[in-house]
Amino acid sequence: MPATTVPARFAARAAAHPDAVAAVADGTPVTYGELARLVAHAAAALTRHGAGPGRTVGITLPRGLDQLVAVLAVLATGAAHLPLDPDYPAAHLAFVRDDARLALRITDHPEQPGDLTPADLAPTGDGTPPLPPAPDPALPAYVLYTSGTTGRPKGVEVPHSALANVLGSLRDRLGATAADRWLALTSLAFDISAVELLLPLTTGARVVLAPPGAHRDGPALLALLREQRITHVQATPSGWQLLLDAGLADTALTALTGGEALPAPLAAALTAATARLVNVYGPTETTIWSTCADPALDEHGAVTLGEPLDNTRAYVLDQRLRPVPYGVPGELHLAGDGVAHGYRGRPGLTASRFRPDPYGPPGARMYRTGDLVRRAPGGAMEYLGRADTQVKLRGHRLELGAIEARLATHPGVARAAAALRGADRLVAYVVPAGPAPDPAELRAHLAAVLPAAVLPNAYAVLDALPLTPNGKLDRAALPDPGPARPDPAPAAGGANAGPGDAGPGDAVLDAVLAIWAEVLELDDLGPDEDLFDLGGHSLTITAIAARVSRTLGVDVPLDVFFDEPTARGVAAAVRALQGATP
Repeated sequence: MPATTVPARFAARAAAHPDAVAAVADGTPVTYGELARLVAHAAAALTRHGAGPGRTVGITLPRGLDQLVAVLAVLATGAAHLPLDPDYPAAHLAFVRDDARLALRITDHPEQPGDLTPADLAPTGDGTPPLPPAPDPALPAYVLYTSGTTGRPKGVEVPHSALANVLGSLRDRLGATAADRWLALTSLAFDISAVELLLPLTTGARVVLAPPGAHRDGPALLALLREQRITHVQATPSGWQLLLDAGLADTALTALTGGEALPAPLAAALTAATARLVNVYGPTETTIWSTCADPALDEHGAVTLGEPLDNTRAYVLDQRLRPVPYGVPGELHLAGDGVAHGYRGRPGLTASRFRPDPYGPPGARMYRTGDLVRRAPGGAMEYLGRADTQVKLRGHRLELGAIEARLATHPGVARAAAALRGADRLVAYVVPAGPAPDPAELRAHLAAVLPAAVLPNAYAVLDALPLTPNGKLDRAALPDPGPARPDPAPAAGGANAGPGDAGPGDAVLDAVLAIWAEVLELDDLGPDEDLFDLGGHSLTITAIAARVSRTLGVDVPLDVFFDEPTARGVAAAVRALQGATP
């Protein structure tokens, strides 16, 4: 088990090379010495307000220097940090704050006692307090809440030792050096953000903090990659598709991809567009990443999960926890130094998922992932799917049961189910308790507690849910309703067209409609059909915007798609932007 921690590694780098650039925020470089000074003052302030070993500090800040300082300072005090993404629903955040029993919260918008702002952590006076002693490696470094089958999120406690282990293993696997430049673009609420923020700062490298919202803007990200000469980028397959759509090609990037299953065609495209493509896999409960395939594609062009990281053991077991032969599907269990403490305040759930490791040293535990895999003849693991109802949707881990449990609380719903159709189309099914509820009403009901990125794209009303012979939900028999389509709209330039609308034969509208049809994979589209009714979402928008930029030569702000979610509205915005272009 690693005897060091992230705070200790960062402090050593800052002491050895104080003038080296540690971070770039809003285009401004910050040296290791200056960052260490900011962290020392913030840690001292947090300690005065009660942070320390055994305490939990929430962080509700946008990506930027203040957020980075807050993370490092909380870790330095020995407290655990809890990410609270301000984009999540208020009900979700309130539950998490209460369940985690926060000692303090760092936020731009203080609301209650115990809330501190970045100004409260800023340096005061000329002197710099010493950094606190390195925390005990067994202490929790962070708590991250994930989806639960009952709709109640569960907090995973990850110790410093586990965090140091995965960062050290990735350092060695990637051959990380002080010359590396990492792009940080992931929300702090995703544990993979720790790799982007902390791996460079523990290896003497540089982290470039992408502005908030930039993860949705492919052209802006490409510009940032070139401007800052980025060498390493980590993203989900959906995020990489966004960059490819924006024109990513022929780069010297080292690309890490994980968080979702990586389709072989996407892996091939990324292999051609980057210098090195690494496929990483791991659940939150075993600390970010647990296996690594480098290169992502094997000699047969297949995508695998690769082999375990350092100090990690991977078992493919049957239902009686016996190893299965190579080539036979089994459930993946992970053991070793990356295994988390468990679920905060949930001993029963912890015991059911974190089990004694019968193949490890005395007292060792293993985590039951719920993922089905099989080993290829060479030993690499191939991902086959889930053994339960958990899915990955646009990088978010989601229990279908969480959707179903929330829908069932609606007074107009008698029974509910959910299913993933394709890679990113989530369908909700309801059996009404009377008149069928309106889809917009169901969406609003879910949006009160679930992030927008995991809301269903379509809603279907059924007379009854299909059941298996033993009376359980037959999820495979749920019908695919197809994309929701509104009533036919007037044709472009028809009687209801306004003065800013296109007339017959408008080339811009035709081009926008062709792009929508390509991205949405629909053959017939009307100019007034709502993008979100057609199954669109944030990643769809970025793909459309990238194609509009390439085809029509203008960058449509992403807000336009929310304000005017029709092809006619987007075409009007394109014409306005073309008219404004000198």
